[in-house]
Amino acid sequence: MERGARRNLNGSHAEFRGFSDEAFGFLKVLSVRQSREWFQAHKDVFDRECKRPLAALVLRLGQSLSARGIGLACDPDRAMFRMHRDTRFGQDKRPYKTHVSAALTRDGAKVSPGALYIYIDPEGSFAASGFFRPAPATLTAIRTRMVERPADILAVVGDLIEAGLTLDRDDALKLAPRGFEGGGNPELASLLRLKSLLVRRPLTRALCADGDRLTDTIASLAVAAHPLLQFGWAALA
Repeated sequence: MERGARRNLNGSHAEFRGFSDEAFGFLKVLSVRQSREWFQAHKDVFDRECKRPLAALVLRLGQSLSARGIGLACDPDRAMFRMHRDTRFGQDKRPYKTHVSAALTRDGAKVSPGALYIYIDPEGSFAASGFFRPAPATLTAIRTRMVERPADILAVVGDLIEAGLTLDRDDALKLAPRGFEGGGNPELASLLRLKSLLVRRPLTRALCADGDRLTDTIASLAVAAHPLLQFGWAALA
C-alpha cells in the first residue's frame, strides 16, 4: 500500500495519511537535479510519495467539503497541476516544478475564477482561497460589485478577520483604478486597489505529515473563505 493513500476495493482513495519526509526530500533534490533522466529514474518515488498522496488529499477534501455544504469539484485528474513547467513564457526555465499543487473550483477546471489552492513545497507549504490575479474583465466585475454593494464586501472581510484570515494586501495597485476610487471609504478604496482577492494559511511540515489535521485545516479555510468566493462568483453571474 502507498504511504499517502490506501485504496478500497472499488479503487477510490479510502485514507489519506499525509506527506512523508521522503516526499519533501524528493522535491528538495528535484530543485537541483533538474533533468529528465533524474526525474524518470525516481518517478516511482514521485508517484508514491507526492502524486498519490495529493490525489488522496483532493478526494478526502471532496468528502469533507461536501459534508460542510461547500460546492467545489474535487476530481484529482482535473485539480492537480502538472510537474512540467511551461517554459515558453515564464522567466523560470527549469523544466520541473519543485512543489506539488492543486486548485479546486466550482466546475473542476483549474483556470476557472475562484478556487481553493493547495501548495506543498519544502520551502513553505500553504493553502489559499480566493481569486488570484483574475483576468481583467473578471477583476472589473468584482470591483463593480464592491462599489455597488460595499457593505457586503466589508462584511465578508470582517468575517474573514474573525476567522483569523486577512486578505493579501501586497499584490495591489499604488493608485486607485479609474472609476473605482472608493467614494471616500478608505477600506473600500484599499480593497479596490487589490489585484488579487486571496486569503492563505501556512501549512507546517508537521501539519502536512498528519492526514487528518491537514484535511481539517484546509477544509476549515475553505469554509471560512467561501463567502469571499461567493461574492466574486455573484459578480460574474
